[in-house]
Amino acid sequence: MGVCCMCAGRKIDKGPVNSLLAAQAARMRAFAQDDSGAMAAPTVFFFLAMLAVGGIGIDLMRMERDRTVLQYTLDRAVLAAADLDQPLAPEAVVLDYLSKAGLQEYYQTPIVDQGLGYKKVESTINATFDTHMLEFSGGGDMPIYANSRAEESIDGVEISLVLDVSGSMKSNSRLTNLKVAAKDFVDTMVANTTDGKMSISIVPYATQVSLPEELIEQYNVDRPQTYANCINFKSQHFDTAGVSTTEALEGSMLIDPWYNHDTRSDGSVLRYTVCEPDVEREVLLFEKNATTLKTFIDRLQAWGNTSIDIGMKWGTALLDPSAQPVISALSAGADAIVPAQFSNRPAAYTDHETVKVIVLMTDGQNTSQYYMNSDYRSGNTGVWYDTTSEVYSTYDSSNDRYFWHNRSIWMDHPYGERPGTTYCYKWYYGSCTRTATEGGSPATLSELTMPELYAYKSVKSVYYMFREWMGSTSARNKWYNNVYSSYGNSTKNTRTRAICQAAKDQGIIVFTIGFEAPSNGVAVLQDCASSDAHYFDVDGLEISDAFASIATSIRQLRLTQ
Repeated sequence: MGVCCMCAGRKIDKGPVNSLLAAQAARMRAFAQDDSGAMAAPTVFFFLAMLAVGGIGIDLMRMERDRTVLQYTLDRAVLAAADLDQPLAPEAVVLDYLSKAGLQEYYQTPIVDQGLGYKKVESTINATFDTHMLEFSGGGDMPIYANSRAEESIDGVEISLVLDVSGSMKSNSRLTNLKVAAKDFVDTMVANTTDGKMSISIVPYATQVSLPEELIEQYNVDRPQTYANCINFKSQHFDTAGVSTTEALEGSMLIDPWYNHDTRSDGSVLRYTVCEPDVEREVLLFEKNATTLKTFIDRLQAWGNTSIDIGMKWGTALLDPSAQPVISALSAGADAIVPAQFSNRPAAYTDHETVKVIVLMTDGQNTSQYYMNSDYRSGNTGVWYDTTSEVYSTYDSSNDRYFWHNRSIWMDHPYGERPGTTYCYKWYYGSCTRTATEGGSPATLSELTMPELYAYKSVKSVYYMFREWMGSTSARNKWYNNVYSSYGNSTKNTRTRAICQAAKDQGIIVFTIGFEAPSNGVAVLQDCASSDAHYFDVDGLEISDAFASIATSIRQLRLTQ
């Protein structure tokens, strides 16, 4: 085998290789030293971080949107479920609200607590919200929470029902319809309140407002007739809600300015008077018993003029805290006329747990309110009355003689002074031509005072009696025109607006009902109501709807959380 000697001894040239390696090394050094891509990694990092934060924000906004809608829907659901008039079960109501909002997947059974006069519904939702972008950051779904609690209840409620029982209420079955509506109102309020939490006072009004004897005795009233239980208020009294127990007040009298009627069939007092001494016309105070209230309403009778201002005055006064000592006194002892549990009423205006409400109703407008002038409130009358024979005699002071009205003769003494005696009542030239004999039994004879006279005889009948011998003009001036005065529509409208404002200024809620009332009365009622929504204009049987709406409004529906 041959060997190439030249090849074996030849040296290999490595220059090109080293040059290539050196060039590559230079490139590597250049690449290492090149800073043109230094921000790529931080840019990618920040982009991913922003994407994560933005995604979280989007998910949070979506979650808060859904939570807000859920909370709003849940609030409405529990309010509806807690309504005492709601016929459906609270669970069904809450589910229905959520379903209609497309949130039924979140439904959980609510907690319900209800009893006499209250219903509480609480609904809580603990669920999971499906996230989207948050998952890219390694997160998961988030919890969503909502809670709502509602309660419909009546805590403390004081109500004054101020009801028109004037003569016009006998027309068109108004009084009958009023009784039905008022009794339904009582049943609704009593059935939906806890015993002792709700009281109703009923103030029947016509020309005046008659008070129970026990109530008027609590005030400083000048009462010419102790059986007349009404007060003649002055204009300034309508600027304040209460009635002072110390201020000197003027008592009304049982005058009859309308008819030529005398006593009732039982001979007690006048048939129709400005101030009626009848229990069915007196104010009923702070009552809670449905039977007692409805019996009182059933006994209401209609006659007289319309004094909205006086009815509203007493309705307000019985809600004013100044009456608290009065009601406390009337709730104590064996003869108490107010339930003992109401001894601390009316509550203070600052007691926010107690709602004060007036329901004022009329079918008319303010008409004349009559009152006796001061000269006819006291003193003797010159009218003598024989109670045995029931004969009146009137005295002619200018001639010192007495006119016997049963025989139309003049005598020197009142009839009945000397029973069984024959007297001459007509002389002719010194001779007696006619004689008269008084009754044979002893008589009870007395001169009547002004209060006594007008308790038994109407203003017109007294005028007619004196007219027999005084003549029409003289009798009318003294015994008719000057006997009494009156307040008219304009004055009484002003007074009504004043007392309504005084009530509303104290936070008393005033509902008014115009029951087939004329425009003048409607205007007063609209001004008196707490708002337009608190006034009802009704006809016929619609009055029951008005009272039902008021009963619903009184019940406090409130969101407690």
